[in-house]
Formats: sequence, C-alpha cells, structure tokens
Amino acid sequence: MPLAPPRPRLPPHTAVRAFESAARHSSFARAAEELFVTPAAIAQQIKALETWAGGALFERHSQGIRLSAHGRRALPALSAAVDQLGLAVQALRHETQTAARRSTLQVAALPAVAQLWLSPRLSRLKAELPGVQVSVTALEQPPNFRREPFDLGLFYARAGERIEIAAGAQAIPLVRDRLLPVCSPRLREPLPSGRPRALEDLTELLQRSGGLHDTVWRDDWQRWLQAVRPGIKAAEAEALAAGPDFSLYSLALQAALDGEGVLMGRERLVAPLLAQGKLHAPWGRPKALGDTVMLLVPAHRKGPLLARQVQALQALAAG
Repeated sequence: MPLAPPRPRLPPHTAVRAFESAARHSSFARAAEELFVTPAAIAQQIKALETWAGGALFERHSQGIRLSAHGRRALPALSAAVDQLGLAVQALRHETQTAARRSTLQVAALPAVAQLWLSPRLSRLKAELPGVQVSVTALEQPPNFRREPFDLGLFYARAGERIEIAAGAQAIPLVRDRLLPVCSPRLREPLPSGRPRALEDLTELLQRSGGLHDTVWRDDWQRWLQAVRPGIKAAEAEALAAGPDFSLYSLALQAALDGEGVLMGRERLVAPLLAQGKLHAPWGRPKALGDTVMLLVPAHRKGPLLARQVQALQALAAG
C-alpha cells in the first residue's frame, strides 16, 4: 500500500462559479455573459460538477433549465462562499497595496456616464485625489462589489429603484437628471424670441425624421411624452417617436449631432453640447422623472480613504 495514496479532490473553482451563476440567473447563456465564457463552456463545467457530486443539479427542458432539489439546497451556501472568497481576495489586494504605498481607485460606470459625465471630469477628480491612480470600466449593469474589485460605481436609477441591493452596496444620490428632446441645428433652430416651440412642431419633425433611441433607455420617449401630454397612451407615444435603436447612448447622440433625428436627451449628459450650440432643445420642457446618477459604495468598504473618494465625486457633481 503506498504511503501517500491519492486523496479525493474538490471540484474546480470554475465549475462552482459556473453552477452558482447559472443557478442565480436560471440561464446558461446569462451565466456565460457574466463569466465571459461561452454557454457551451458553462454547460461543460456544470456537467463536470454534476459528475463529481454524483447527481443532477439542473433539470433540462426544451424551454430552459430549472434547479433540481439538490441544486436548490446547495445554492445559498455556495453563493455565500463565492461572496466570501471575493471579499477575502479584495482584502488581500487592499493590504498589499497599502503596504506598497500604492493607491488606486477602480470605478465601474454605465458607458454613457463614463464617457459623457465622468471622462470630462477625470482631471479634476485626480486633482482632488493626489497620488491616486484612477481607472474606469464601462459596464451595462452594476457589478457585484462582493466579488469584483471595484471601489465605487456610477449608475442611473429611477425613482424607487434599488440598484444597490444586488450589488452589495449602499447608494448615494449624486446627480439628479431631467429628460428633454434635443436635435442638431440642421433639423431645427430655436425661435428668435427664445420661447419654446410648440409640441405640434416636434410631432411634425418626428414624423419626418424619427426619434433616436438608446436600448438601455428605450422608453425615455414614452415617459417624456406621457409627462408633457397627459392622456397619451404608451403605444401612441411609442409610435409617435418611432425610430432607430442604438446599443450605446453615445451612438444615438452622434446620430443626433449628425442631424439624423431627435434624441430624448439626458440633460446632465448633453449639457456641454447644448452650451456649445452643437445641439439645441428648441421645444424646452425638461422633465424630472426621478432619474438619478447613483454613487454606489461597496458595503464592506470603510475608512478615511473611502470618505475622501466619496467626497471628491460629490464635489464633481456639485461643481
């Protein structure tokens, strides 16, 4: 008998992560998006975990997947373990950087916020935080701060929306925003008197040029039209502002600059272009509908460095 016989091995961490993500999303495809692999790789990892465990963790159906009884019982503990591992790794990173006297600020932000609001203010942010290296990552959804090494987040939330819960963060209202239709001066100039043009003028232009839409904020036109024209139905508002969709707000904004249509602008994001005269808001009527840029602060972060970083971003928003 050998002195050191082989010992049973735990499953690979990648297989546990694949199972936990697929179980949380009830989808191999969404788990693949989250973990930056293919759905086939997720399926392979889960199959390996099921082989190791000796039983099925999912029930496969033509309409999708569903957790088995074994999978449902395992999920809470595995999710907590993945969270704890993420927090432990982040604590190690923080201690190492502190010992080396390095200071970084990793910011996750919605692409439109990163490009149009934060990027023009980066030099001021660095001046507020001397010696801190600032990095920005554009994400469509807030990260899970328990698992991903981000220090702060900047994401829009609507009135009553609790985007911080799944992210493991606390939310601080940073910038309240308003919606208003904007276009290139090629399409429509403001009236010489400075008074807003009539809504009928906007309706006529929409029929000719169409409304421009960002897929993240696909219903902004509908919300604004229902706010300024009480009684209009959602389907009517959608038909009135029908037009092309863009996967990024910056692409829709560029189409507006090129005179391709009318964009429902986020005032905080288009303000510099309005000030420069590259865009106009000839119909006026900015509407505050509860949209706010939230500063997301990981719930596990504390200390004077965090306080300085939060205060620096609040100063940017106030300035």
